[in-house]
Amino acid sequence: MTAAADVTPLRPIDQFEFDYAAQRRRAKLGWLIASILFFVFFAFSAWLGDFFKVTQVTLPDGSRDWRWIIPAGLPRLGEFIEKTLPVLRWDTFGADFAEWFWRWHIWLNLLVETILIAFMATVLGVFGGFVMSFPASRNLAPNKWVLWFSRRYLEIARTVPELVWALIFVFCFSVGPMAGVLAIGLHTAGALGKLYSEVNENIDMRPLEGVKAAGGTWFDQIRYGAVPQVMPNIISYTLLRFEINVRASSIIGYVGAGGLGQEFREALSLQEYTDLSALFLIIFVTVMVIDYGSEKLRHKVIGLEKGPAT
Repeated sequence: MTAAADVTPLRPIDQFEFDYAAQRRRAKLGWLIASILFFVFFAFSAWLGDFFKVTQVTLPDGSRDWRWIIPAGLPRLGEFIEKTLPVLRWDTFGADFAEWFWRWHIWLNLLVETILIAFMATVLGVFGGFVMSFPASRNLAPNKWVLWFSRRYLEIARTVPELVWALIFVFCFSVGPMAGVLAIGLHTAGALGKLYSEVNENIDMRPLEGVKAAGGTWFDQIRYGAVPQVMPNIISYTLLRFEINVRASSIIGYVGAGGLGQEFREALSLQEYTDLSALFLIIFVTVMVIDYGSEKLRHKVIGLEKGPAT
């Protein structure tokens, strides 16, 4: 009689416990390896980013000494923030506030320009992203070549930063809002096209199959089968992107593409630090108002304000 014949088979419950314990060990080993790799890459990235750098700093007594860059630089951050804060006294609050926002009429005009740049860029980006999202969806693309070219176009459009697009369009069309609109619009088309395509890939394909069975073309399938399903998410992503574009349009003016960004550049170059805090406050209030309005509109579109059914 062989040794294998003497082995008593495990009961089903014992076999389950044995397999479960083995699976737990494999899972723990996988988590351990993943954690080690994560911390190794994190430490390497921190080293490349100079987080471990030691530099010379000037001490309060005027002497120089070597310090770790992070604790040495944090006081400089506080110093910078302190410089941007205006002097507001209660007895002369009106005069101090007027001095803080001394260029309000210019900033207001540039703020309107900034919002219009964001609006125009969002319209162009939504149109481009919406049109390209359907051939860029795996379940809706007519063929693999259309899918490949559509995805590469969207990747290029969103991979290049808005500032780089702005520099390119400033070189082509000179300084002004047009370069900002084209830069943000192209980047928006790439970003929204990706989001829209992911929404498209999660739709129910049965309505499209019904349109196709009735003799509808590919465009008919998209128009009557896909668009009604994705429209709520399209509107939600569009409103979110408009808020992002308002912030982006306030920065690209730094390279001459219009908006409040040129004021940031001028304030930094002239070391008018209180102007920076005033500009930040203007943008913060603007984005907060737009975010509130977008949230209300988004909830109205998707029906959240109707409340729970009774």
